[in-house]
Amino acid sequence: MDADLTRSAQAGDVTALGTLLVRHQAGMRAVALSLLGHSPDVDDVLQDAALTALRRIGDVRDPSAVGPWLRMVVRNACRTRLRSMTYPLSVEELALVAPDLTPEQQLDHHALRDWIWHAMEQLPPQTRLAIMLRHFSTSVTSYQQIAAACGVPIGTVRSRLSLGRARLADALLATADSAHGDASALVAASEQEARETLAAAERGEFSAVLDERWSPEVALLGGPEPIIGHDFLDRGMDSDLSAGVHQRVAHVVASRDLAIWEMDMLNPADDPEHCPPAVTWLMSLDNGRVQQLRLFHPPRVSGLTPEPVNQ
Repeated sequence: MDADLTRSAQAGDVTALGTLLVRHQAGMRAVALSLLGHSPDVDDVLQDAALTALRRIGDVRDPSAVGPWLRMVVRNACRTRLRSMTYPLSVEELALVAPDLTPEQQLDHHALRDWIWHAMEQLPPQTRLAIMLRHFSTSVTSYQQIAAACGVPIGTVRSRLSLGRARLADALLATADSAHGDASALVAASEQEARETLAAAERGEFSAVLDERWSPEVALLGGPEPIIGHDFLDRGMDSDLSAGVHQRVAHVVASRDLAIWEMDMLNPADDPEHCPPAVTWLMSLDNGRVQQLRLFHPPRVSGLTPEPVNQ
């Protein structure tokens, strides 16, 4: 039964995945309770695990082992919650994840990804941004980090995530039979734009990029009042480059009107603490032009500081 449901879920049947989650709900909750105790976080973790299962069901190599895989997803979600950082898979857990997929499985995996992103596009931008950070970014994933990056209280993050998951489930059902665009193409285009932006800045042409691709009334958010226009952004980038600080694209997440660029910041060798080791650009777009920007520096993680730039 599990094997048939898993294969159906991997082929894009959200009803089959829902049935699997119901069948294994008791075991998943037991794992969460054993690690978190009787905490309000248990329900949040189970919601996180359900969305992770939706995104990664295509990774299950042995469909009959989906029960242990779901419990592993919950266990990792609990550890993430406890440690406020991603917990790496153990060797025994990796055995449940396919190292390579057949061409048919790759197509199913990509179709599922495109379906998820098509459904996510139906969510309001603020709700979608919270889910994008929580489940698709690599450095801004905890409730505290998302709250700080978005400039809202943690309670608001919880509400947006809870509402977003519920609406996403409805959107998935509503869009199951729709045509789904290529989500990877959108991400690839945004990543290319990020790389071109940094390359132009290195050539002293950042202002030209701002003029071409950003609204003239772009608002930099995060301070007591928004800072409007290009001048402050241009001066900030020029100041970093003059100090020998460079940025490198690390990860990109994008939807039709939101983009998240996660950057490593490379400090000069003679001043390795000049800037934090990373910065995340959170951008709202209208017709492809950036309208709003937030810059967030994730906390420094020991041992993971990017290498300095040698002069």
